[in-house]
Amino acid sequence: MNRQLNLLTFILTIIICQYPSAQTLIGAESVPGGVAVINLNQQQRPEVYFRNKQVMVIGESDNWQAIVGIPLNSKIGTHELEIRNNAKIIKHKFEVSEKKYREQFITLENKEMVNPSPLNMDRINSESSQINQAKASWRISNSIPLELDLPVPGQVSSPFGLRRFFNKQPRNPHSGLDLASPEGTPILSAASGRVVDTGEYYFNGNTVFIEHGQGLVTMYCHMSKIDVAVGQEVSRGESIGEVGKTGRVTAAHLHWGVILNTVSVDPSMFLKN
Repeated sequence: MNRQLNLLTFILTIIICQYPSAQTLIGAESVPGGVAVINLNQQQRPEVYFRNKQVMVIGESDNWQAIVGIPLNSKIGTHELEIRNNAKIIKHKFEVSEKKYREQFITLENKEMVNPSPLNMDRINSESSQINQAKASWRISNSIPLELDLPVPGQVSSPFGLRRFFNKQPRNPHSGLDLASPEGTPILSAASGRVVDTGEYYFNGNTVFIEHGQGLVTMYCHMSKIDVAVGQEVSRGESIGEVGKTGRVTAAHLHWGVILNTVSVDPSMFLKN
């Protein structure tokens, strides 16, 4: 009997490791640019919304959790989720704590990458709509890869959340991780998913968006080469293209972003410690 119990425990341990739950987000922080993991105390799986955007819900009967992406521009203090279960709507409050992000000053020789002309601004505004649509991709799934792999080897050259200044002019904070890697290095999908968009964008250069279910999207920018197409299913670790220096860059690298409920969050929270 003891041998059977030990074998069952071993099998359950393997299953838990292969299918991580919200508890595997060990680095999750309820801060601007972070991720809040919130117990919902609902017996049936509810729909949950934050700032009118649907958020990820995982778990099982009587143990549901919301995995909420928090925008970098969020105010410190109390925020509110809307929990919808059948015809009932419940307001659930949670706290967002302060986090300080460093400043980064970058000098660009190409002034059009700092103050684009009206013609280029028209292009940028047009691209924003397509990019936002990719970030808003949503597909119901009960198997969400909350643990992600680094897409390329190499050092983090710019962390998430940096308050950026281009040619001494303030711009949007850094929305991902910059991974220094030589041009031509294969880029591997951080988890299994479906390609929802590819394109060559003004600031992001050659870019791929992969959705992994329930509003979790990974973004790969500045690529020299794209080897996947929209609608294609990719596996964890599958090559999707190569590192490059397209778009607004100073050297070859991969800008890797993670999006939850349309919000860019710190990718490091999804990596193994």
